Amino acid sequence: MPPLPLILLVVFTTQVVDSYDVLCFIQFDEKTLQCEDFLGEGISQEDCCLNKKYGFRKDHDSPCQSCHSSHWSVWGSWSPCSVTCSEGVQDRRRTCIGHGFCPGKHLEVRSCSEHECCTVMGGWSSWTLWSTCSVTCGKGQRRRSRLCDNPTPSCGGSCIGESSQVDLCDTHQVCPTHGAWGHWGPWNPCSSHCRKEDGPGIVPVQSRLRECNNPKPSVFPPGNPCRGNAKEERACPDLPPCPVDGSWGSWKRDPGCTVTCGIGRIREERSCDSPAPQHGGKDCPGSPYQSAICNTKIPCPVDGQWTSWEEWSPCTRFQDNINCSRLVGIQSRRRQCLGTHDGGKWCEGNYRESRSCYNITRCKLNGTWSEWSPWGLCSSGCGTSNRTRSRECQPVYPDYPNMVQGATKMVEVVFTGTPLVTCDPINGQTQKVEETAACRNLPPCT
Repeated sequence: MPPLPLILLVVFTTQVVDSYDVLCFIQFDEKTLQCEDFLGEGISQEDCCLNKKYGFRKDHDSPCQSCHSSHWSVWGSWSPCSVTCSEGVQDRRRTCIGHGFCPGKHLEVRSCSEHECCTVMGGWSSWTLWSTCSVTCGKGQRRRSRLCDNPTPSCGGSCIGESSQVDLCDTHQVCPTHGAWGHWGPWNPCSSHCRKEDGPGIVPVQSRLRECNNPKPSVFPPGNPCRGNAKEERACPDLPPCPVDGSWGSWKRDPGCTVTCGIGRIREERSCDSPAPQHGGKDCPGSPYQSAICNTKIPCPVDGQWTSWEEWSPCTRFQDNINCSRLVGIQSRRRQCLGTHDGGKWCEGNYRESRSCYNITRCKLNGTWSEWSPWGLCSSGCGTSNRTRSRECQPVYPDYPNMVQGATKMVEVVFTGTPLVTCDPINGQTQKVEETAACRNLPPCT
C-alpha cells in the first residue's frame, strides 16, 4: 500500500490560534459567508473556536471568519448569460473560507443560450374606423384599433405603441342624476364603554345618520331619490369588561448552561401573571427573557471523516497466473478515518472492501469508439476561449460470466487492469480523437 500524502496528516492536526479577544458568533453561514446569532465580545479566539461550527470577527468592521480550517464554499449560482439571444457564456464562483490556501479553481465558465433566435420587431396596420359613442346622453367614449401584422413580429418581438385608442364623444343630451347615499356617520357613544365583572348595567342605544348627497338627485331632468332609511339604531347589550393591565412576576433562572461544550448562554425567565393582562389590558413592558454568557472551557467533539478510497489492489488468485484468463480473482482497497477530536464519533462504515475480478492487464482486446462526450468548460472567462469534446477507444470485454458463486451468494465480477485496445483509425488516431470549438460572445478581458 503506497504511503498517504503528507497533506492528509497536516489537515487534521490541532490548529494554533493567536490568543486575542474577538466578537464571537454561534453560526457561520458558508453560503453567505456571514456570522449569525451574536454570542458576545471580549472572548478569546481560542475559546470561541472550541466549537468549529462557530465564527468570529476581529472587530465590528472586519469580515466574518470561520473557526473551521481552510476549505472551499459551495459553488455560487451561474451568472446570467452574456447575451440575450444566440450563444454566449456564463460563469460561477466559489470562495476559499478560513486561513490558508484552497487547491483548485475559484471560477468556472460554460456556454449558454437563452434564446436561439434574436427578436424582430413588428409594424402596425392602418387604424379601423371609430366606434359609435358608448352612451346616449352626456359624454362617453369611442374606440378604434389596429393590428400588429405589418410585418408580424417574430422571436418575442412586438410593435411599439398602443393597439387601441379611446376618444371622448358628446351626445349633447343632458342625463338625469339619480340620488345615492353618502357614508354613514359615526355611531353615537353608548352611556358606558366598559363594565366590571358580573356588574349590572343599563342597556343603551346608539344611532348614526347618513345623507342622500352622493350625489343628490337632479331636478331637471328629474333623478330618482335614495331608497332606504337615513337613520339606523342599535342596542348596546354586551359591553366589554374593563381592561386590566399585566404585571411581571419574579425572575426564574435555568438550572445550567445551554451547551455542554464551548460557549453558550444561561437564561432567566419571568411571566406576566401578577396579574395577567385581561380584557384588552396592556401587556407587561419589556422582554420575558434575559441571558448571560457561560463558558464550559470544554472543547466540542469533532466527528471523524473518511479519506478517499485507495486504488484497488492488483487482481490476483493465490499463486495462480489469471492474467487474460477466465479464472476469477480478488482485489481490495482501504480508507482511513481521520480528524476525530475531543470524543467525536468514529466514521460509520467499513475501512476495507473487496470484489471479484478478471485480470485483463495488457490483454489484446478489440475496441469500439464511444459517443462524443459533452462539451467541456470554456478555457477562459473573457476574450478568446475554446472548448473541447472527445471520443475514446473503449474495450469490448470477453464474454465471461458477470456473476459467480461466492461464499454465500452470487457476486458480480468486474474487469480490472489496462488492456491493449485498438479501434479502427479516425483521422489517423486509434485511441482518442478530440474536437475543438470556439466559445462565442465572451466579454472582453480587462
